[in-house]
Amino acid sequence: MQTLLVANRGEIAVRILRAARELGLRTVAVYSEADRDAPHTHLADEAYLLGPPEPAQSYLDSARLLDVARASGADAVHPGYGFLAENAAFAEDCRRAGLLYVGPSVEAIRQMGSKILSKQIAQRAGVPVVPSYHAPDAATLAQEGPEAAARLGYPVLVKASAGGGGKGMRMVERPSDLLPALEAGAREAQQAFGDATLMLEKYIPKPRHIEVQVLGDHCGQRLHLYERECSIQRRHQKIVEETPAPAVDPALRQRLASAALRLAAAVQYTNAGTVEFLVGAEGDVYFLEMNTRLQVEHYPAPGHYSLLRPYSGQGHHLWRHAPGSAPAYAGAPARVHHPRRHDEPSIFTRRDDFRGVCCRRNRYRLSRPPLRGLAASGRGL
Repeated sequence: MQTLLVANRGEIAVRILRAARELGLRTVAVYSEADRDAPHTHLADEAYLLGPPEPAQSYLDSARLLDVARASGADAVHPGYGFLAENAAFAEDCRRAGLLYVGPSVEAIRQMGSKILSKQIAQRAGVPVVPSYHAPDAATLAQEGPEAAARLGYPVLVKASAGGGGKGMRMVERPSDLLPALEAGAREAQQAFGDATLMLEKYIPKPRHIEVQVLGDHCGQRLHLYERECSIQRRHQKIVEETPAPAVDPALRQRLASAALRLAAAVQYTNAGTVEFLVGAEGDVYFLEMNTRLQVEHYPAPGHYSLLRPYSGQGHHLWRHAPGSAPAYAGAPARVHHPRRHDEPSIFTRRDDFRGVCCRRNRYRLSRPPLRGLAASGRGL
């Protein structure tokens, strides 16, 4: 890898460009007309205009991005997060164009991009999943759904297979509400993801939402960065991320980490990813989904455990996981040290509703443990 094109904008583009510069790589930025003077355009060795401000005509235009890669002489592309970061077709297009896609394999993106398929893979890997039902098509789901929901036990969730962020999701408490929820969920899923495939899932009351960040290289080595608590949500959107999780004991921590690594191994996962779980009131662990990309809230875990330099985010590990590179963890400790105390957690905030500001990325060091008795629900406040 000599020249890296960062197919993104904003904070994540800045982090990646800084990390690439530190590693001596030549860098290429892209921008829309609205981002002509954005910080990331000044950090790169070259910057290319993609098109109008609308994402569909700029950052989501895969053909234009590949044209820029060819024109700039880039031999690698980093998608960042959002936009085309979990788009298997874009990763495949990069591969066919002879470009290194800095991310997981195309197959891993496809497998984990489907909630139905990812659950099947998780079950085969011995990872516990929420009891669920899926049908081969919408007609079968409408016909067999009522009986399946009765077996699961109400309330149930209607969920979009290709979805996230609560899009297409409906909680159904009574049999009479199931078919209307299926129809509404399918419409929303089709509009949001271009895929109306739905599934039914047992509703887990008052869960905690905990995720485990994983890293893998092309030599089969994988490690986890322990857990992040992200139960404080609004409308299924995470507001606060905290590591270490405030109420995870060593036994639960081990179960979560082991399950995350088993799933990563099952799809031969490379690069950075996040495995998300629900933890029930009785301590039962359920696989929720896997994000096959760098997350918006990626910083707390590696920053807290001093795995990476703060301003570079996860940059260094992204390059060291490139095909053909030396083992990413050669000579490194087999485990990341987990602090025993909780007096200095790393906190990441994504939304400040009092000020009306979204996505504030900050790291706070607290001088005392968090307040006890804070009630949080993985389904949102």
